[in-house]
Amino acid sequence: MRGSAGRHGYGVLALLKTVNMSSSRCAGAAGSSQRPSGKRMRWSGSVTVSNHNLKDIVNDHNFSKEDIALIRNSPKQIVCVDMLREGFHGSFSELFALIQKWNASREAAGPGSAIWQHKPLEEQPSKLHELRHFLTRAEAAQRAGLYEEVYENQVALAQYFEDPEDKWLSHYFYKASLESACLVTSDGGRREAEANGNMGDVCMEQGDLEAACDHYEAFHRLSANQAWQNAMGQSYGAHACEGLWRTYTLLAEKMLADQDYESAIGTLENAFVMAQEAGNKKIEGEAAYRVGLAHQCVADHQTARNYLHIYMEISTELGDHESLGKAYKAIAQSLESEGKFQELTEFLEKFVEVSSRNTQDRNLVEACMYLGVIYRSRGEYDKGCKYLQRAYDVGCRLNDLPLLQKVQVHLGSARAHQMMMTYSRHIEVTSSVDIWKLLAWKDSRDNAFCIADCETKEENR
Repeated sequence: MRGSAGRHGYGVLALLKTVNMSSSRCAGAAGSSQRPSGKRMRWSGSVTVSNHNLKDIVNDHNFSKEDIALIRNSPKQIVCVDMLREGFHGSFSELFALIQKWNASREAAGPGSAIWQHKPLEEQPSKLHELRHFLTRAEAAQRAGLYEEVYENQVALAQYFEDPEDKWLSHYFYKASLESACLVTSDGGRREAEANGNMGDVCMEQGDLEAACDHYEAFHRLSANQAWQNAMGQSYGAHACEGLWRTYTLLAEKMLADQDYESAIGTLENAFVMAQEAGNKKIEGEAAYRVGLAHQCVADHQTARNYLHIYMEISTELGDHESLGKAYKAIAQSLESEGKFQELTEFLEKFVEVSSRNTQDRNLVEACMYLGVIYRSRGEYDKGCKYLQRAYDVGCRLNDLPLLQKVQVHLGSARAHQMMMTYSRHIEVTSSVDIWKLLAWKDSRDNAFCIADCETKEENR
């Protein structure tokens, strides 16, 4: 608590307790047989004392008009009166407008809304006094033409109101700080760059990607070739690049959803350039992966594989096995589209290997199922059944019934084709042994018929 409230707040509370205790003693001493005469008044709505006793208590403790106002008036009235008394009319108007804005938002949301459950801003003394403190300091600095101090005080308020229920205040002061930063001419544009970065983050939180992109681009332009760093030691340039990478990526996702592939590819390539400039290998790999997938959408598989190989190399360098599996899978899909089955199976087997080695069961199921389906489609039913059976065995450990059912369908289909091949061979040969095997299988309908045939083929090889 600052100003009049800060100087007297704690003392008044202590004095108020003293008054209440003294009043209680006065009331207790005045028994029913010795009730004092004269007019009586109620103090603080609890204890009744005479006018004479109250005046004595006030005189003894030297209560001023300000002290009494602290007890009697609301926090809002105390803060507003202090600002007006000290001549900060601009701060008073701004605070009053913010309180009205909060009340209007609460009324518009109506009972039952999240904002309705929160205590009104005007009933939170600590927040009101923080607003008073920094608003008046900012106004004083503005009168003196010290826009650096105006900016710092507005940013301090924006950072103070970071709680979810106060985010609207944080956003308001970040916006105000950008206007002040544009008036600073003594720092080479550092505060303006920082303010644009803050506003980029604000617009991202609000879902306004176009505005966020504009602010991040200004942040990037102003911080280029500068050694400025934030409190975490990250350069402003890297922060700007990461913001642009994130914004471009989200904008491209909307374009892909609208099937505007050409614009999406251009935007994703810009995101990849920003990720490279940021010097963050993790996001550089993710950006390359997204560009590769976008090129697959327009059947430009060679370009897609160029970007996907970058993703694969970065994932290997970082030791990120899950991302490495994603790279193998995406490259395999590109090769499949061009009918390059030999290379396709090589990358899928790598996908199986890396998933198995790092106990990524879900990825292992996906890899084995993909590879099994490929072998089945090429008529290599034995290999197809082998990988699909493995996918089924691993899938039984996962609590994912839809995935398991999908594997079961593919495995059943592969086994049926495998069985049909064996059955057809026995029909074609028509020897007594073959006929006996067919009759035995019709009696049992078990899988041994097909397994035995597969083992015989392996021995002949």
